Amino acid sequence: MPEKKSQHWTESLFDSVYALYETAREYQLAHRAAQAAVETVNIDRRKAHEGRITLVDETTVYGKFRSHEPHADALFGLSRLYGDLESVTGRRYEEAALLYASGAAWAIREVLTGETPTRVGFVTEDRLPVPRSMQIPGLLTYSEGPALDAAYDAVRRCMDVSEYGEDLAGRDYVTDHEAGEMFRAGDVAGGLADAAYAYGLLAQRAVNFALLEPRRLWHSELAAARAAEQTAQPSN
Repeated sequence: MPEKKSQHWTESLFDSVYALYETAREYQLAHRAAQAAVETVNIDRRKAHEGRITLVDETTVYGKFRSHEPHADALFGLSRLYGDLESVTGRRYEEAALLYASGAAWAIREVLTGETPTRVGFVTEDRLPVPRSMQIPGLLTYSEGPALDAAYDAVRRCMDVSEYGEDLAGRDYVTDHEAGEMFRAGDVAGGLADAAYAYGLLAQRAVNFALLEPRRLWHSELAAARAAEQTAQPSN
């Protein structure tokens, strides 16, 4: 959708952050749907029907017709299909959540330093946007600051644990204790997408807080312009 020409930079910047929210939300919903689909064919919870079919043009080494359990084949096939979908949507959800959180944080930092960006900007790698820093300094008077700090700490913890787990996985040898730590790190790191998304939601609200003064000035300018226009109009 083309950017509205009449939009003030404060509005187009917020729209840019909101688009990142919508993107992360779409992938979150897709990932949740994929997870639910995986559960519908969970072999540990589903009992396949025992009925079999015979493939009359296939024989075993003993010369017997080969038989199959079509329902079990379907469950296993769908489990692989949905599992792949869960993996892909999970990765996309994490990427989108990190862009959302870091984009909102970047917008706040820019506004607080006096910049007037019309939209969130990212650098790219392989023509794809790369998440920025998610730190947000300077919100000392913001009432939700403590919650925002706690959410950031949760994201940082997931990222640190993920890096630690990757370091262990890359070693040629790990002890039994380190192997346990590696698996535990994987469990914690698996929560990165949700942590980043939660942080993004709080950061998005903080964008509105950061834009309070610029918006006030904009509205004052509009009011002054309208007043000047009315003064300039000839009286009847």
